[in-house]
Amino acid sequence: MKLKASWRNQLWPLRVMRLWLGATWIYAGWDKASDPGFLTSGSPTFIGSQLAAYAQNSPIDFLLNKILDHATQVGILVMAAEFAIGFATLLWIAPTWAAFGGFLTSLFLWLSSTWNVQPYFLASNSVYTVFWFTYFLFLYGSRRKSNISIDRRGFIRVSSIAALAVASAGLGRLLPKKSAAVSAGPAKIIEDSALAVGKIHNFTSKSGSPAVLFKSKTGVYAYSAVCTHEGCTVQYNSATKNLQCGCHGAVFDPGKDGTVVTGPTNKPLPKIKVAVEGAWIVEA
Repeated sequence: MKLKASWRNQLWPLRVMRLWLGATWIYAGWDKASDPGFLTSGSPTFIGSQLAAYAQNSPIDFLLNKILDHATQVGILVMAAEFAIGFATLLWIAPTWAAFGGFLTSLFLWLSSTWNVQPYFLASNSVYTVFWFTYFLFLYGSRRKSNISIDRRGFIRVSSIAALAVASAGLGRLLPKKSAAVSAGPAKIIEDSALAVGKIHNFTSKSGSPAVLFKSKTGVYAYSAVCTHEGCTVQYNSATKNLQCGCHGAVFDPGKDGTVVTGPTNKPLPKIKVAVEGAWIVEA
């Protein structure tokens, strides 16, 4: 009854905002829940790989590097939050709080994933940040907010949102989508003459994750720079000639197919296919 009343008594502009934002956030949660690689370390779409890539050019790199230590937990939290915000917005349960949550998630994504998109209006997260904030101010200013009272009815309403978020995430995991194909064609990394033998070059792979390129007397080779333990970014140590993870101390040997020298992981770093084509070193 309250849902029908809230919809009937609202202006059409508010209805459009509510429907679009709620449905979009539910879809965003579903997109992550149905992605079999989102919570799988070493996958191109692993949340840890994404955070590590974002940290390279983000103004909040200090925060992203900090939470890399708990990438899987962060992924679960983001997924559940998007479902919860979407359902709360559509069902008109604590709508002001939901709008503020939508604003915070959009702001986080803007500062991390699309901060460097130029011109700025091409970055959808910047638009959603303003969209959610405007929606929040409208709800707060018009006092169309739902105060969460500690009573049976309030507890049931909030619990229903939590239950819907958990159930939707579980359903998404049971119905995984097909992995998106990697873009075809070679991608230029660096000019061959610009990289001396024995040197390395950090770059972003076609999958969007950080990677490291090596050049030896016999050729070029590359590995993902995402640690196979918890998704932190590994760094090259020129003294030991190994790739090391600063989060938990894992060490990998790039000269032996990225195999593990020191745990806690036992998975080698994934190889990235590279080759020299003309004047360029490219990712195949």
